[in-house]
Amino acid sequence: MSIFLTLAYLFFIGSTLGWVLELLFRNLTHKPEKLVNPGFCTGPWLPIYGFGLCVLFLLAMLDRYPLTGNPFWNKVLLFLSMAVCMTLIEYLAGLFCLKFLKVRLWDYSDLWGNVQGIICPAFSLAWAVLGAVYYFLIHPYILDGLRWLSQNLAFSFFIGMFFGVFFVDVAHSANLVVKLKAFAEDNDVIVRYEQLKTHIRAAREKSHAKYHFFRPFRSERPLAEHLKEMQETFEQRIRRK
Repeated sequence: MSIFLTLAYLFFIGSTLGWVLELLFRNLTHKPEKLVNPGFCTGPWLPIYGFGLCVLFLLAMLDRYPLTGNPFWNKVLLFLSMAVCMTLIEYLAGLFCLKFLKVRLWDYSDLWGNVQGIICPAFSLAWAVLGAVYYFLIHPYILDGLRWLSQNLAFSFFIGMFFGVFFVDVAHSANLVVKLKAFAEDNDVIVRYEQLKTHIRAAREKSHAKYHFFRPFRSERPLAEHLKEMQETFEQRIRRK
């Protein structure tokens, strides 16, 4: 089976399962009254986890070529490599959104040792742990899944369908981000993506309007009004401090 189809399959699995993982993580840690669709896209997928799973898979396959004669240290180096690569993916994605799109998708500013609020030691450690979990508990099933896919290539049709819907979703989300970027540049601010979703949800519930989980930015009011309200609320908090 070609490496292209292999990585496409991994991206499909990683993006969808990563979305579920992120949804559960936010529910357990932040304990919101109601869940908000996480991530950049509208659908149930997070591209960063798709890229992450591809990287974890490729690194796990490199375990066949040990760097030392000690199995323990080989595993330590492997998990450190996974943590570094996942942290780098997180940093590059966050930096691109922050500097180019003027959007902050997540914020670690309150955590010790953070860099620009994009990465921090705590989450790098979490990536190392996640890498170990992947290697011991998930990687064998991924290999089984790839063997199954190689024997049932008709399933690749559904992978193609996923990417068709996914690219439409990315285009739609990118169009939204262009509007957010224009507002951010005009007002010299950084738009907090997740807080904007939460703000719109609260506004719709206050007006007793139906909230659409997979369309978190849908509103009868212009998006700029919600952004200005958020900006005014943030400035009021700063003045109180």
